[in-house]
Amino acid sequence: MDSEQFLVPHDRAISLEEYDPAFVGKYSKKKHRKKKLKGDLPRLAELQDVLYAHDTYALLLVFQAMDAAGKDGVIKHVMSGVNPQGCQVFSFKAPSSEELDHDYLWRNMVRLPERGRIGIFNRSYYEEVLVVRVHPELLARQKLPPYSPEQIWEQRFGEINNFEHYLVNNGVVVLKFFLHLSKEEQRKRFIRRIDRPDKNWKFSAADIRERGYWDAYMHAYEEMINHTSTEHAPWYVIPADNKWYTRGAVAGIIIETLESLDLRYPVVSDDHRMQLQQYREQLEQED
Repeated sequence: MDSEQFLVPHDRAISLEEYDPAFVGKYSKKKHRKKKLKGDLPRLAELQDVLYAHDTYALLLVFQAMDAAGKDGVIKHVMSGVNPQGCQVFSFKAPSSEELDHDYLWRNMVRLPERGRIGIFNRSYYEEVLVVRVHPELLARQKLPPYSPEQIWEQRFGEINNFEHYLVNNGVVVLKFFLHLSKEEQRKRFIRRIDRPDKNWKFSAADIRERGYWDAYMHAYEEMINHTSTEHAPWYVIPADNKWYTRGAVAGIIIETLESLDLRYPVVSDDHRMQLQQYREQLEQED
């Protein structure tokens, strides 16, 4: 898979209209991409095991998208083969009163993955330049010192870039995925949630209300991506109209990234190896 086609360049602005939400590339049939994903999962599990043993890097996966774009499904399917002990998933909803008493990055900072582990943010600190930008009245709840309404988004883009640069410098590899769903496909998925009793719990009046701000969200996403897709922490715009393609594309990018780290199992010293042989002989004598 050519992940470069989804990578947002750090040196020029893009328009989301450049990316087709229904794109499937050479995988014209669902079964072909599903077969590819099935083959990728064992490789991802293997790489996670080496990441854990290598104990130098952590991997942070950030997922942002409009409602019904399939974030939960991607996380569930792509990470289905990894060891749960080496993977942590956090979903960030509206901030609590405790979280509002801290800076806006705090609740994400305390959930960053440890070395050797994969951390997944289902929504993230990027909500602060998305939903808060679309609904600026939410800023009033954050008890901020005096600020310029014209400059606060540029300020936050800079703060987030500095934060991610700090993470990368300290061994946290940051991958950011925007699951690019079309408005028509969201409409179809909302209808399916209403029609299926087992999916009713996923639908709320807020979904319809937020859909009314679609254009404002698309502008906020485009601004966010253009200001925060950096060389050290890039954004990937992933087509999301076909769930099977979305899952395979995300898995492929994660695998490519982990392979680029040249991860290795620790090599023990000669003395340690001699000790291991002694332990082996001791265990054999027990028979």
